[in-house]
Amino acid sequence: MYLDTGRSQLGFEVRSRLGQRIEGNFPQFEGRIEVLSDGRHQVHLKMFTRTVEIPGKVRYTGWMRGPDFFDAERHPVVEFDSLPYDPARVDQGGDIQGRLMLRGVSHPEVLRVEKAECARPGYDCDVVSRGTVLRGRYGMDNWQFALSDRVTFVLRARLTGVPEP
Repeated sequence: MYLDTGRSQLGFEVRSRLGQRIEGNFPQFEGRIEVLSDGRHQVHLKMFTRTVEIPGKVRYTGWMRGPDFFDAERHPVVEFDSLPYDPARVDQGGDIQGRLMLRGVSHPEVLRVEKAECARPGYDCDVVSRGTVLRGRYGMDNWQFALSDRVTFVLRARLTGVPEP
């Protein structure tokens, strides 16, 4: 199963020290869900930093792509690979453990999946998940006086391919 990139959205949020929410998105990304032989699933996501944008904010977009944040020139891809998980977690909601690779640094992180709002999540409704990371752990520690250390990634996923029975 693959993410339907035309109907899915992958973005992020960071707050300024004054409480302003800055929202960005990854127009270019890809993802797949691997079904393992034991029935568990494993998700693989790639987000391409060269196209990251803050809609309507050209200066912020340049800064997010630049060396102080995602450093798209040196690190064009952010990746998340989950550990195997029970697919019921997507129906019921809960945490999916995995490993995030950001700016050449890898740490274990968690995606929190919201409880599904339909019988076939990913096909009839979005699968919504969020994961919050501390940007300083990934070498994005400039602008501490202006921005919070917390960055929240937000995924609203739709799937292509044959749904699992």
